[in-house]
Order: sequence, then C-alpha cells, then structure tokens
Amino acid sequence: MLPSDLKPEMLAGYSVEARKVVTAHLATLQQLPLSFVPGLLRELISFAFKFPAEKKARERELGYLGSLSQNQLKECFQDFSEIRLSRQLEEFEWVKLPGQFVERLSAHLWSTRQLDAFRKASNDYADRLRAAVPPEPPPIPRLGISVIGKGVTSYNESLFRKLRRHGAYFTGIKPENELRQLLDAVTARAKAHPLSYGHWYIDGGDAAACDPALTCVSYEGLGGTRAALLRRMQEQIEQPGMGPEALRSFLAQLRPADLGMERQAADEVLQRFEVSVLTEGSGTQIFSTVFAQWAAREALRRAQPLTLLVRFAPRQRQKPMNELLSASAKAPAEVDVIGSLVDGDFAAYYNWLNQQRLAGAEQSSFLVWFEGHSQALAIGPSIARGTESGSAADLQQVLGWMS
Repeated sequence: MLPSDLKPEMLAGYSVEARKVVTAHLATLQQLPLSFVPGLLRELISFAFKFPAEKKARERELGYLGSLSQNQLKECFQDFSEIRLSRQLEEFEWVKLPGQFVERLSAHLWSTRQLDAFRKASNDYADRLRAAVPPEPPPIPRLGISVIGKGVTSYNESLFRKLRRHGAYFTGIKPENELRQLLDAVTARAKAHPLSYGHWYIDGGDAAACDPALTCVSYEGLGGTRAALLRRMQEQIEQPGMGPEALRSFLAQLRPADLGMERQAADEVLQRFEVSVLTEGSGTQIFSTVFAQWAAREALRRAQPLTLLVRFAPRQRQKPMNELLSASAKAPAEVDVIGSLVDGDFAAYYNWLNQQRLAGAEQSSFLVWFEGHSQALAIGPSIARGTESGSAADLQQVLGWMS
C-alpha cells in the first residue's frame, strides 16, 4: 500500500486525538513518499501522550507541509522519493505499525547501501523545515543544573575540564545545604513561570522531597518498573531465536500497564516517557548514571524544559551482562562512587551540549556542582568565560550572578 491509498478508516488503532490530527492533514500525507510517511505517523500515533512542545512542533510541521503546493511538495521530497523500497516494505502494515516499519526500513537501507542517501534526505528536510518554521524562543532563559559526585569523600583529579573555557570555575563554594538551595531555586522558577512539563528534577537515586510544580523522575522511584522490565527482557532473551532486533521490537511495544505501573490518577504522558527511557536507552535499566543522562537527554529533546535539575547518584559496578540483567539477584549491588563521578562529569557536559541545541541557547545558563564539595562551574551570558574564583560563596549567590 502507498500513502496515496491512506484512508481515515485505516486509523482505527490510533487515539482520538491522533486520528483527528492525521485526518485533518490526510490530503497532504497522501502526496508524500512511503519512505517518509511512516516515520511521521510513528510520531503522530502516540500524539495524545506527547509533551506540549512535541505537539506544537508536529502541528507546525504539518501546517508547513499543508501550505506547500503539489509541485513544492514534490521538490521537497524528491530525495525521499528516490529511495528504493522492497516489495515486503510496500506490503507491510505501516499505517497500523509505523514504528516496526521504520525499524525494517533501517535494516533495508543498510542492506541496500542507501543509508547515506536517506540521511542526506532527512538532514536536508530538517534544514528546510527549520528555515521555514524556526523554533520559538523560550518565555524565559533556560537554566540547566547538574549535580555530580554523590557519596565521594575526596577526589584530586581535575573536574569540568570540557566546560571550563565556557564559564567560571568556583573553588570556594560552601557545601552546606546546597542541594536544598538548588531545589528551592528551581521550584521558585517553576512557580513564577508555570508551564506544563516546563520545569524538571531528574534524580539518579532517591529523589529529594520536591514541590509538585516540578516534573520529577527518579531511578529508585522506578525500581519496581525496572525489575518488571528486566524480568520481561530475561524471558524474551531465553526464547529460541530471539535476537537484538526482535528484542528491540518487543520493548518498543511495551506500555506502562505491561510493567505494572498504576493507572488510577496517573500522569500517562509522564509514565510513557519513563517507559521510553527504560526501553529505548541502553543500560538505563541497570546503571543509575546512564538512566539520569538518558532521561535528561530525552527531556531536553522532547519537553524542551525551561528548567532542568539533574542529580547523579552512584551506580553499581560493572558485572557480566547476564548477571546485570537478572532481576532475581538478591545481593545488594556494589557501587562505584568514583566511576560514577567520572560518568557524571562527562554527562554534565552532554547536558550542556543538549541544552545548547534548543532555541534561546545564547541566553541560557548552566551550573554543575560537585555535591558536598567546594567546586562548581557556572556558564551564562553574564559569566566571564575561562575564569576562576576562590572566593567563598554559596550556590544561591552563583545562581544570582548567572541571571
């Protein structure tokens, strides 16, 4: 089946909101090539569970495509139209299962040596879309905070090396009650500038008490969900003929209810985000630092928050993969606090990079603090780059200097 054959009655498996969006733009979708449409439908099929920023981006994209003439659409998607597809892909139920189609398309592109052509087509389309529909600036400058090194008593190596040339390095931070100061600061921002999913607190361990104004996600808070997922993964791995691609397809179909997540009075948008972090990220189920890093990456990419506080906690030591994936292990995991500090240091740099990819990057601020210690680094429009200060200060003062 080709996109030109797409009809409203084929959308029975979509949510009401998703059907409404797709039906409204059906005439446009029918003119697009098969190598492109399922990828867009993969985003739209779960439209009801997207963050506001994602919904707005998809609506603006569809509005732009709908404004193009037939000739303009043909020109815009010429490179996608030249991608050669197999009969199996053309006959696949891509309307019902767009995610699985995209996985099969990826394998097909590899095997037919068309991946570079598809990547070029995708990048050119993204550039064209960005030029025609530039991202909207945030209502206030973004603030990112990373807290690293929980549990480390001493560390003599250099920290924040990749970030130092971009901001000011502080060595006289007063470490008392600083985490509470940070939480109070991001809560104040959330209350002063309320925005749905606009202010986040992600913790790689047990989340500290926080205000409901913050969207909170934590590794320990998802302990039961992680255990259920590991059991499901182990069951699948033990199946004859199960390989990485089949396991990935299985994980992509899991929903919150499949992992025992409560549905009553639950935030299903957030629950689905949490499940996606655990099923799409490599190692997010077993390493707390990886969980925190991937959750932060996905929150920035999808929700585009105004405020993001990420706290990294000690992860378990590396072990044989079969042992790590076993949900039945009863012995408490041995943690690696120094390795986790190094992980957090690199992750803080990636958090800053991902924040810089969002609209308004030139006005955004970023802070990273070595928890319980006197070292921190601040980046912002009012912070002199490549500088260092040993003066006594607390993080609340540093945040004030960044604004």
